[in-house]
Amino acid sequence: MTAADLIKPGAGENSVAVAQRVALARACQKDRFMQRGHPGITANALCPTALIEEVAAPDRAGRALLHNAAERMKFSARAYHRVLKVARTLADLDGATGVGRMHIAEAISYRLPGDGLAAAA
Repeated sequence: MTAADLIKPGAGENSVAVAQRVALARACQKDRFMQRGHPGITANALCPTALIEEVAAPDRAGRALLHNAAERMKFSARAYHRVLKVARTLADLDGATGVGRMHIAEAISYRLPGDGLAAAA
């Protein structure tokens, strides 16, 4: 990819499409917790740690990335669980049933200043 390719404006989603995707993700989260007997939890951000470990368990590659990042970046337990919550939300926005490596990588990237993701991988 050239610098010119990076500079070109992309064909992004319009705000209506984004709003619909967010609404679907929120409904999915609310339904997920309702089915598990937690009607008071309406979003991944409100999920207790034991439950987020269940509903946001990443695939093998995602688990390896999270493990490596947590060790190298010295995540606290709170940081570790926040990454899982964000990754689960990213998966919901994608309409994915499971949390994959790409969701974990993106969630970790939000915790890093600049090019820190390379240090985590």
